[in-house]
Amino acid sequence: MLDLRAQYAVIGEEIRAALDEVLAEQQFILGPQLAALEQEVARYCGRRFGIGVGSGTDALVLSLRACGVGPSDEVIVPAFSFIATAAAASVLSARPVFADVEPSTFNLDPAQIEARITPKTRAIIPVHLYGLPADMDPILDLATRRGLAVIEDNAQAIGANYKGRKTGSMGQLACLSFYPSKNLGAYGDAGMIVTDSEELAARLRVLRNHGQTGPYVSAEQGWNSRLDEILAAVLRVKLRHLDTWNAARQGHAARYNKLLEGLPGVVTPLVPHGSEHVYHQYTIRLQGPSQTGAHARPQSSALGLAGERGPWRERVQQFLASRGIASTVYYPVPLHLQPIYASLGYKRGDLPMAERAASEVLSLPMYPELSTDQIARVANAVAEALRV
Repeated sequence: MLDLRAQYAVIGEEIRAALDEVLAEQQFILGPQLAALEQEVARYCGRRFGIGVGSGTDALVLSLRACGVGPSDEVIVPAFSFIATAAAASVLSARPVFADVEPSTFNLDPAQIEARITPKTRAIIPVHLYGLPADMDPILDLATRRGLAVIEDNAQAIGANYKGRKTGSMGQLACLSFYPSKNLGAYGDAGMIVTDSEELAARLRVLRNHGQTGPYVSAEQGWNSRLDEILAAVLRVKLRHLDTWNAARQGHAARYNKLLEGLPGVVTPLVPHGSEHVYHQYTIRLQGPSQTGAHARPQSSALGLAGERGPWRERVQQFLASRGIASTVYYPVPLHLQPIYASLGYKRGDLPMAERAASEVLSLPMYPELSTDQIARVANAVAEALRV
């Protein structure tokens, strides 16, 4: 799925020089590398402030806390995402409220949000899943009308664009993950929050550092969540290459699309007009041999629930594995059906688009250093699997 050694072979000299600088300085926490990285990432995302934290999950938790979310509050999240999107609310004893996703993009469906707003709702977290921006304008308009915070989960889409705006530049806050597999990945866990609010930025700097407002003086409960200098130095090097790497991913996706076009039962990624996808994952839908062509769009009258098409996808995945080709399902269980949320009372069939996506998606190898031969090998294996 990913070859970080190939990336390091290109940038290793730059990385080693950056690490030598940190080691010579011998300042490892809240130092000059982080301060510079915060400025550079904020500028890249079109924001005024960046706050480096320990992980993308911490970024979500601290952002919710900074917006005043606490026990008994509600946070609207998409039902199809990584668990951290919902768990961030749970950590604060708030309740995640799940909304369905658009069938063609897998992102939060704006039309599904308003009916889920209650007097307890405090925030909406749209996710830019797989590197594709969510449809932000109607979400932002609704949030403004209802007085809700919007926190972008931009863990997978740094560098993507929505109608001329960078992902991460639209909500009150936006959260980034620098997990090693991300388009901009550290050599360990790390994350960042970006914002235009000086007040929120100041609050977040307190929250990430034990709630301290002065040396050894804590005004409130905080966290120990600080992006360290070694990781910051690595990320500063890699940020300089991000646009080139994202462009390579886009070229690879175009090649995949061309090679997979027309295969029965395969739906390649849709990129809505005005959006730019940066392909953290290249994810297809496998709808089975009875479905229509490569760019068919799922219809509500032909819903498949989680697990119904699992055997078909597993058959393709096993065939790829037999040819030495990795593939991954992101994500096999929608959030509302996760065991951790059984007490919330959701049942199969409640959010059918998310459930269908969970049963059909398959991510293929995607990283900047893929060769054209490797892409062709993967696409040919998918085609062969469909014929078996």
